[in-house]
Amino acid sequence: MKISSACFRIALALAFSPAFAQPAAPTPAPAPPAARGKGTRPPVNPKMDALYKLGPDSIPMEGVPQGKFSEPRIIPSQVFPGTQHTYIVYVPAQYDPAQPTALMIFNDGQAMMAEPGSVQGHRVLDTLIYRREIPVMLGVFINPGRRPDQPEPTPRDWGDQTTNRGPEYNPPTDAYARVIVEELMPALKKDYNLSPDPELHGIMGSSSGAIAAFSTAWFRPNDFRKVISITGSYTDIRGGHIFPELVAAAEKKPLRIFLQDGRNDNRSTTNPNRDWFFQNVRLMRALAAKGYELNYAWGINNHGQKQGGAIFPEMMRWLWRDQPVSTDPNDMVERSFRAPFVPNP
Repeated sequence: MKISSACFRIALALAFSPAFAQPAAPTPAPAPPAARGKGTRPPVNPKMDALYKLGPDSIPMEGVPQGKFSEPRIIPSQVFPGTQHTYIVYVPAQYDPAQPTALMIFNDGQAMMAEPGSVQGHRVLDTLIYRREIPVMLGVFINPGRRPDQPEPTPRDWGDQTTNRGPEYNPPTDAYARVIVEELMPALKKDYNLSPDPELHGIMGSSSGAIAAFSTAWFRPNDFRKVISITGSYTDIRGGHIFPELVAAAEKKPLRIFLQDGRNDNRSTTNPNRDWFFQNVRLMRALAAKGYELNYAWGINNHGQKQGGAIFPEMMRWLWRDQPVSTDPNDMVERSFRAPFVPNP
């Protein structure tokens, strides 16, 4: 059938009139805050930690000499009157009492030496010392202070409600640094040959133990200069959120620091001072702006030691990377594993 030009014009007009036009595609609604990664807190999911596992450097390895733990020792505290601290020393197989020795202090020692555990710090010392990846060092595992009538903290109950852990670890003061420098170190020197070099003194911790480790080096840089911080509580528990401002206002100190935290650490959408991950990033930025020797790793983990424990061997390699080495190709001692120390008969 032939269509007249007039009919064709009418058909076009009808097709493009508002009454007959196809509706425009709707404008996509903005993504909700959770989809954009802002504004809301996702539910805590323990599976965030599921893929963080200890590697071979953190477990017993065939052929690697094992050190020995000392008996637990107790020192009374004058800094926190009425309390006492229990500590255990891990003595590597290569320790020579005639040689001044490095040391690494583990806050919340009961958890850092637990086996099975999330860190197993003594196993890492065994492996890395044997392979000459860190110097020979003593591992000192110290528990939070407690009154004699209070129970010792455990790997399940770190003692926030049953010991002096909170008042000791969290405030941004020199009190805990005094416990380490003025009470623990003299006790250690009675039994072991410690190097007096602060570059050979490291301290680490997790959560509140991490801010305590940082505080120790921050307030006593002439005694401790190496720090590992795992999911550090640089938050307004007892005022610890001010450390970025303290770093910015102070002269740079001779510290080497490794920070670790996860995006699913304790978060807050209402109070940034109580947002663990945000505060760790703030501290990192303040340290970086001052030019500190700094390393950091941000994961997806919850609050705890899962990622930090998994990468702890690498943190130790980085922290102690400046140990002396020989480049002499004929130095076969340097090219061999570190054998256990054998005293002269």
